[in-house]
Amino acid sequence: MSNPIDIGARIKAIREERGWTQHQLAQAVGVSRSAVAQWETGRAGQITGNLTRIAACLEIGVEYLMYGAAKQAPLEVQQGDELALVRLYRACAPDDRQTLLRLARRLVIVAAHEAES
Repeated sequence: MSNPIDIGARIKAIREERGWTQHQLAQAVGVSRSAVAQWETGRAGQITGNLTRIAACLEIGVEYLMYGAAKQAPLEVQQGDELALVRLYRACAPDDRQTLLRLARRLVIVAAHEAES
């Protein structure tokens, strides 16, 4: 995952592209304006818990916020298992989606460490 400064810079860039103020993004996400200011400067209080809502409000993918354009997931689902995961994700409540994303990130990290060994 990118560091909070990179994520914050992407949030700020997309927010400004949309012509939104920090206050408008804060209202859309349901946080204070100071929380948005903290995210954008890398002092990321509760950024990970809000990534799904931030992405939804800005109409972008969570992967883009985390990794930037180079790591964006393909827009089309490619395989049956992938489609099943997307359907399960969409059926979950927002908090459960965050849990699924955290688990998936851990699995990717473990796989990367095993590949290095």
